[in-house]
Amino acid sequence: MSDHTEKFDEQTLTEHLRELRGCLIYSFVAVFIGFCLSYVVIRPIGTWFFKPLTEVLPDNTSLIFTSYQEGFFFI
Repeated sequence: MSDHTEKFDEQTLTEHLRELRGCLIYSFVAVFIGFCLSYVVIRPIGTWFFKPLTEVLPDNTSLIFTSYQEGFFFI
């Protein structure tokens, strides 16, 4: 048996739960940071994505969205 496996077998339930809690906290922090970074760059990405379409639209018009979820992603 490797050293890591022996250490894993010797842990009590509370040690396992403490390790799980630490992993969950790191995961939630990573997801939150990823969400914040994505939220910051969604406007430039949306502008770049819709630029070819907005260039050919007639003057004084804008894009419309036919369902709620379509507009939500690029507001």
